Amino acid sequence: MLARTDRRMRLVSLIAIFCIVSLTLAGRLAYWQLGQRDFLVAMARGQLERTIVEPSPRGAIYDRSGTVVLATSVYRDLLWATPADIPEARRSAVAEEIVRILDLQGTAAASAREAIRSARSYAVIARELTPAQSRQVVDGLAVGTLSGVGLDPTPVRAFPTAGGAPGTSLASQLIGFVDSEGNGRYGVEQRWQALLAGSPRRSVAQFDAAGRPISATLQVVDPGVPGADVQLTIDASLQLKFEQELLAARTAHEAAFASAVAMDPFSGEILAWATVPGYDGGAYREVANSDPRRFVDPMQSGVYEPGSVFKMFVALAGLERGAFTLKTKYNDTGMLTVRGGRIYDSDRRAMGVLTVADIVAYSRNVGAARMAMALGPDTKTAAQVLYDTWQVLGFGQPTGVDVAGEVAGIVRDPSVQPWAELDLVNGSYGQGVAVTQIQLARAYSAMVNGGILVRPHVVRVAAGDTLPPDPGRRAMSEELSRELTELMRHVVTSVPWYARGTLIEGYDVGGKTGTAQIWDSAAAEYKPHRFNLSFVGFVGRDAPRIVIAVRIADATGTAVSIPANSHEVFRRLAQDAMDTLDLPPPSEIALEDGTL
Repeated sequence: MLARTDRRMRLVSLIAIFCIVSLTLAGRLAYWQLGQRDFLVAMARGQLERTIVEPSPRGAIYDRSGTVVLATSVYRDLLWATPADIPEARRSAVAEEIVRILDLQGTAAASAREAIRSARSYAVIARELTPAQSRQVVDGLAVGTLSGVGLDPTPVRAFPTAGGAPGTSLASQLIGFVDSEGNGRYGVEQRWQALLAGSPRRSVAQFDAAGRPISATLQVVDPGVPGADVQLTIDASLQLKFEQELLAARTAHEAAFASAVAMDPFSGEILAWATVPGYDGGAYREVANSDPRRFVDPMQSGVYEPGSVFKMFVALAGLERGAFTLKTKYNDTGMLTVRGGRIYDSDRRAMGVLTVADIVAYSRNVGAARMAMALGPDTKTAAQVLYDTWQVLGFGQPTGVDVAGEVAGIVRDPSVQPWAELDLVNGSYGQGVAVTQIQLARAYSAMVNGGILVRPHVVRVAAGDTLPPDPGRRAMSEELSRELTELMRHVVTSVPWYARGTLIEGYDVGGKTGTAQIWDSAAAEYKPHRFNLSFVGFVGRDAPRIVIAVRIADATGTAVSIPANSHEVFRRLAQDAMDTLDLPPPSEIALEDGTL
């Protein structure tokens, strides 16, 4: 009896354990089948479905006429291979045929051979084949010299208008380029990426475990938005002439680069924006490997000490505050000792007593220093007055130009870092301050357009809509603007060598030169016989109509003997502008206070 009782208890225990396990499994099964159904379905779909992302056609970039294409998208073939599908005995022959067709050398050839000889299921061999290369691949597949390879058309960016220098596309640094992922880099392409690129088309397709499509039908989950076209304010013909003139100037000076911008001072429209050397936007990979510094546009991304073009601003500061008039006289002694050091005129000669107008015209550093010291009863006050004038004109702040990569410049606030007397006088003639070329063009525009600081811009029409003008803000009175415009005329008419190199018969011309030494941070001194040459001025038929800022960077020469100076380059560019452009009369600009 006891033995039977023991067996019965063990059986009952086993049945109980079985029931518990069964209930646990049933509960777990119910949890997965009912509670986690959506999760399991999603996992299954994730193993079978793939999202296919197709970029939308990128918008084109045109010049101001809307007819000259500066950037567009074309299709080039991508060459792929499935090495696992190529018989092992034929892989080497296929690899050599691909190397021959693509004319690959060195590491590129070795990479292609390695990819095709591998057993990978898929490999990208080359992007952006030329039409001739694509035809050879198709022919090779047809006759059997190639197998296990294919072509996929992919959109690439093309820049069809040639620039003013060999091997460049027009306005390359302004426009930028588009990388292999479809992202705009630098310039207009980066700044207007969202608009130009649109949004991609997204669809879902099902594949089996071997990667074969189950159905040819795609489920579109997002149709995407095509990229929009952009029309610039740039005139293509003027842009080309600017680049050609700058190429000649850079060569003559053995300069690092030469750049110039032409701006409508009333609307802020940029009519030409050129730097030499540029590059071919379609060959950005080669540029990245050889000289990536070319991608950085000095117009808005590079700062420099501008030199004597800043003498107009110390004149503005003194005239505005009544510290002096254009007829006030100061003694130009050729050299001046101030607290912190000595300053010299470029020729180290004294010209004697000169009016403020002639100090600016003859670009006398000592005279400009005395003008700066007259801005206040002490260095602290005078420094603040000069700094405030710079601030009103936008120095030390981005202009807001609609191009990627703009920097603010370097302008020291004397209320934060007090200026020594040497800092004050250096600032009066554009040393010890770093600005961009577009800032100079904007500030000079305010001095000739009635006193309005407008926002420079390069995009005129986007997505089919004309962009509204920026009304700007008042930087000085109309009366002071007229006085400064007359001062710029005085500069180019009263100084014989400026008159010979700058004036254009039948046109209204004015402006100011700048010749600045270049600081060598490694040697902790200024470079000998190397200068940044600048000229900012205006041209028009009867009155100022276009402002042009020229810079020849790191140029050879001496302060008193420089070939084809910046004002001569300005004259050629100004003549090109007047011969090329047919601009309407200046638009009336609404000011912040509602006046016109």
